[in-house]
Amino acid sequence: MELKTSAHVDTFPREQLPPADQWPRLLLDDLPGPAYPDRLNCGVELLNGTIERFGADRPAFRTGSGELWTYGELRAQVGRIAHVLTSDLGVVPGNRVLLRGPTTPHLAACWLAVMKAGGVAVTVLATQRPHELAEVCSLARISHALCDIRSAEDLVKAEVPGLRITTYGGGGPQDLQRLAAARPALYPAVATSADDVALIAFTSGTTGRPKGCMHFHRDVLAVADTFARHVLKPRPDDVFAGSPPLGFTFGLGGLVIFPLRAGASALLLERSGPRQLLPALARHRVSVLFTAPTAYRTMLDELDRYDISALRRCVSAGENLPAATWHAWHERTGLRLINGIGATELLHIFVSAADGAARPGTTGVAVPGWQARVVDRAGHPVPDGEPGLLAVRGPVGCRYLADERQSEYVRDGWNITGDTYLRDGDGYFTYVARADDMIISSGYNIAGPEVEDALLRHPDVLEAAVVGRPDAERGQVVVAHVVLREGAVREAEPLREFVKSELSPHKCPREVVFAESLPRTGTGKLQRFRLE
Repeated sequence: MELKTSAHVDTFPREQLPPADQWPRLLLDDLPGPAYPDRLNCGVELLNGTIERFGADRPAFRTGSGELWTYGELRAQVGRIAHVLTSDLGVVPGNRVLLRGPTTPHLAACWLAVMKAGGVAVTVLATQRPHELAEVCSLARISHALCDIRSAEDLVKAEVPGLRITTYGGGGPQDLQRLAAARPALYPAVATSADDVALIAFTSGTTGRPKGCMHFHRDVLAVADTFARHVLKPRPDDVFAGSPPLGFTFGLGGLVIFPLRAGASALLLERSGPRQLLPALARHRVSVLFTAPTAYRTMLDELDRYDISALRRCVSAGENLPAATWHAWHERTGLRLINGIGATELLHIFVSAADGAARPGTTGVAVPGWQARVVDRAGHPVPDGEPGLLAVRGPVGCRYLADERQSEYVRDGWNITGDTYLRDGDGYFTYVARADDMIISSGYNIAGPEVEDALLRHPDVLEAAVVGRPDAERGQVVVAHVVLREGAVREAEPLREFVKSELSPHKCPREVVFAESLPRTGTGKLQRFRLE
């Protein structure tokens, strides 16, 4: 695909795109939404375009303390920050700008300002340590950073050569907010190309070095115009909230892109664990929620204490949603969880189902605008009902930042996600395991998530992670790491007998390890590789 003329002065992002013959096939001609012009700035569309449709006085962002930003106020603050970027800090189109801090309207405004200024946003987690930050800055050749003063220490300790750090929230003379206050509210946005790089999202890097996933201005709108528009179906009066941080593309979509594209508002919480979410949902009358399966299960115990009657859409992603959790949430709330699978490489969700189309235990069907199939390791489609690798393509595709692993993820024009799936005759996809998480014991293929699902049906089990441990006799044996409810007795045999009553005996864990918590990444994903 031939790229449009770039507006970037700093040409590094486009130069680091993989060769054209390593790109996946992009499905842009028959999108179930608006066509995108050659010149497109997603920051302009998410703010100016939405204000033209719905007005400037609508609420855009809310905070847990009750602070409210209207669309007009947000646009003014974004314009002022964009002026600081270009006039005070010397950012030119194409420069990478690192963003770091808790989830607040200020962080979201910085992201939008980078979009309008034609920069490339690299939003990282507030929990990342100095060596991780240094590696990201090196890979993306980051020159500037906008950082919440509370998250600045580790960024300073990273000692990135030439990095100019501008903090906000500290009140000093060079504080971003103070600099912005002296700048005009109107900012003439850079007329970026639809396929200019807008952001680089780094994978969590649980194995090997992190991979930078490069996404265009067009991509930002495409995920809103496919999954959000046709599956989530947001309304302008919706209030969004969720647990994923903005450094996680699940959070960027669910808390910034999707609500702004729909003219809705988002509640941005600095602390968003399950026990912080429930009171916030009740107090702010949240109607659309984005979080992980574990959070939904954890919240079940305290649902009766809070009025969540405003809630109408609940999206689950980040890891497999067990059928037991889907049924428990539906039984208690009457709401059908919207399961979905997305990837940093593809920006957001591409297989999902909602409302009457949802089938517990399955992920769903290909989202309108996307195609999905199950293939063998040679890339050939397998018959329905047989396990294989999930392959997808759509308006967004994997484009790693100068990384040889591009050829592993993209094969024959398809994005290979690394997940083992089954597809049935109706086109529904069912998660089996990560391709490298399959446990092979005495010749049996055992999917850890299936055993986890069974354990989670036990009333005393809060969390479960199942892994294979090397064994001289069987090749591998199944080991279950379990977190129990408070007060439950730590006895392995009753849990083993329960699993035997739910699944074939060969899938029963040989060993049960009791834990206080399970290791997770900053984005909430289970780190099975840390268990043994």
